[in-house]
Amino acid sequence: MTNLQQIKERIVQGTADEFEEIAMQLFYEQAEHNAMYKAYLKALNRKIEAIQGIKEIPFLPIDFFKTHKVQTHLWEAETTFTSSGTTGATTSRHYVASLAWYETIFREAFESFYGAIQDYAVVALLPAYLERKGSSLVYMAQKMMEESTHPLSDFYLYDQEKLVETLQTLEKEEQPTILLGVSFALLDLAEKYTLDLKHTIVMETGGMKGRRREMVRAELHAILQKGLGVQHIHSEYGMTELMSQAYSKGAGKYACPSWMRVMAREVNDPFSWQKNDKTGILNIIDLANADSCAFIATADLGRVFDDGTFEVLGRMDHSDARGCNLMYLG
Repeated sequence: MTNLQQIKERIVQGTADEFEEIAMQLFYEQAEHNAMYKAYLKALNRKIEAIQGIKEIPFLPIDFFKTHKVQTHLWEAETTFTSSGTTGATTSRHYVASLAWYETIFREAFESFYGAIQDYAVVALLPAYLERKGSSLVYMAQKMMEESTHPLSDFYLYDQEKLVETLQTLEKEEQPTILLGVSFALLDLAEKYTLDLKHTIVMETGGMKGRRREMVRAELHAILQKGLGVQHIHSEYGMTELMSQAYSKGAGKYACPSWMRVMAREVNDPFSWQKNDKTGILNIIDLANADSCAFIATADLGRVFDDGTFEVLGRMDHSDARGCNLMYLG
């Protein structure tokens, strides 16, 4: 068994107290065996052996996933997840060594917040994602539907009438349901129909992406709550460059699975840390990125709180903003 395999065995089972130990073990492995990351550290003139804690680790700028193959050790990718983008824009590519590993990660993350997938019907309203190839979110939703085993679990593109009929049937059955939807499509649904979803968790994945007027989270959630008849709008925070997802059960305040941690760096100094509750740019440690790079410097503005939860406020580079964050601006 290789050192990386041993590390992966510890990631999902590790406790909060073990997080930094596992993170440092993975850092040393990736600093030595990830050619892209090793070159980045060399360019920064950082000596690997001198780095002794997670706050000393240099985080790889997320844009490297657009221009380089980010890979720890050599292997043939089982698949490649790609990001969405405007016509002509360079998209991110996350080479995936094992889909089984990705399935383990998203299942363990989801179930740590919501319980067993098979207890739910899973209904997905993801037109923007279904209309392109390589979406990690579509792959996750498809596998969740398969594990759900409920006969009404399915994808919906633009057939809102059929979706409403399905949701009403599930409500009559008092069937716990996850409605996973891109923001603009959920907004269309909430403005056209008045529902009363007592047994359904409405989970938005973000994404206006030029489809609708941009709005702040509070405004979007208020419209969805009123139209869909729910007290809270849940949210999923994920991206092509990460294996893991964080979840919010209301008000856009996200919590991470045990193997993921978010920290904020100062806006004007990428190597200095921002204080908790203050706006900074999010850095993410996702230990599930064992085969790529676990230490990612995003371009998302946000705040991290004392309890480890975080919120996303926008994006530094507005010209190339990810759809899932555009709605937080304003």
